[in-house]
Amino acid sequence: MMSKAQETRSRIIEKSASLFNMQGYSGASMSDVMKVTGLKKGGIYNHFKSKDDLALTAFDFAAEQASRRYIDAVKKSRGAIAKLHAIIATFYTSIDELQIAGGCPLMNTAIESDDTHPALRDRVQQAMTRWRGLIARVVSQGIKTGEIRASVNPEAVATILISTLEGALMMTKLYGDRTYLEHAKTHLEEYLDESLST
Repeated sequence: MMSKAQETRSRIIEKSASLFNMQGYSGASMSDVMKVTGLKKGGIYNHFKSKDDLALTAFDFAAEQASRRYIDAVKKSRGAIAKLHAIIATFYTSIDELQIAGGCPLMNTAIESDDTHPALRDRVQQAMTRWRGLIARVVSQGIKTGEIRASVNPEAVATILISTLEGALMMTKLYGDRTYLEHAKTHLEEYLDESLST
């Protein structure tokens, strides 16, 4: 069971993760953090050295929530192509099911932190590398078992899946229209079945 201090810290992280994901690190002030957590500045700084410290911890929390969903989806599926389909389906449902509001924390934070926050950019890069690695490992396993053609490049598949999904999510959010994400999902599912399978 968590202590009162641990519960408070967890609440700060969870509420701040959604806040930063929706408003951006620069766009969210400490006043905003105080508002969503219901704490005074001193209460927040009892748990975090600075806004930077909180932002990094909140991003790690958000990235972990997203990552866990992909790992669970892959574990539940049998065969490489089924696992890749599960990754696409998981991304597609993330808008509705991820407990962090505001869409994909990797894309949102990557765009914002590109030049302005090197430490946050490093964290995003690490999280993206783990996601790319998961997809590439699934593809490599599929090549080994003969389910995926030997000529397929696992890194290229990871790049195609992630960039197509993230780009479609950006358009879906921009236009408030899920059709863009649906098009990407359909296209990638056909790509898996027609271009990768042996």
